[in-house]
Amino acid sequence: MQYKLTEFSHGAGCGCKLSPGVLSEILESWDDRLQFPNLLVGNESKDDAAVVDLDGQTAIVSTTDFFMPIVDDPEDFGGIAAANAISDIYAMGGTPLVAIAILGWPVDKIPPKVAGKVLAGARKTCLNAGIALAGGHSIDAPEPIFGLAVTGKVAVNKIKKNIGCQPGDVLFLTKPLGIGLVTTAQKRNIAIKEDLDIARKSMLEINKIGQQAGDLDYVHAMTDVTGFGLAGHLLELCEGSGVSASLQFSEIPMFPFVGKYIEAGCIPGGTKRNWDTYGHNFSLPNPDTFKILADPQTSGGLLIAVDPGKRSEFSQFLTINNIESHCIGTIDEERFPRVKVVD
Repeated sequence: MQYKLTEFSHGAGCGCKLSPGVLSEILESWDDRLQFPNLLVGNESKDDAAVVDLDGQTAIVSTTDFFMPIVDDPEDFGGIAAANAISDIYAMGGTPLVAIAILGWPVDKIPPKVAGKVLAGARKTCLNAGIALAGGHSIDAPEPIFGLAVTGKVAVNKIKKNIGCQPGDVLFLTKPLGIGLVTTAQKRNIAIKEDLDIARKSMLEINKIGQQAGDLDYVHAMTDVTGFGLAGHLLELCEGSGVSASLQFSEIPMFPFVGKYIEAGCIPGGTKRNWDTYGHNFSLPNPDTFKILADPQTSGGLLIAVDPGKRSEFSQFLTINNIESHCIGTIDEERFPRVKVVD
């Protein structure tokens, strides 16, 4: 019997995340660096992972990420969830070392052997990243949940944070937008298989380029684009760095099916929650632009701020590593609204 995993969950992928506003309320005034001076990165800038200094030269990077099914196939679900979790290590410029699994499974609704396929998909992604899936923890849950806790390492002087942008920097994005739209269409049973295949392939691709970008001194800041959408994660870059940004909408990569599913009204609930939280920080050429900018991504690409004098060199670096180069905007002096979007 075939089980469509998305039918067993109320949300999908990173669209399950709490809204930025709710998360900020939960984490208000929480900064453990005051008690633990070797904690180099904690919650203070809403970064992708925690970083702990070991000896002044090497740091440990630690993260966890999990969600409900974003696709129906269990092996793909596991592989995508693993790619999404490992991405947090890459977003810090780090090298992943080991992963452990987080599994919640409705054993009264879906056979355990299906969960085994989820783990098999995750193991395949981990092997692609060069690490072992070395155990984990599981519980009986009302909905299927899966993800990883991942440990990595990074040289202390090579850490890439989601702060540190400088006026004049250029912004690159390494994957197209539109995952939330097509997965919402899937839950409504109107998504076309070819579109789902395109999205699935993108979500399974690991962001290993972040590990290499960590060695580039002219990369000033980096984060991965997930549940808060491109707009939310860009805003974190800007607020943490005390800067603003300009986006060239026509240069933002999008999947070819984006327009079709917007027209069909397949807007995820997470898109509205995102925009209600941070939309006042944006100036848009068209009010409907938010349907793309705030679209929740799962296993999305990296958003990277690069020294403007190295724009061509970095573009070539991406191309050599088989990643399409998309320069989507610039970092500016601080102003309000904080992000200006132009056609």
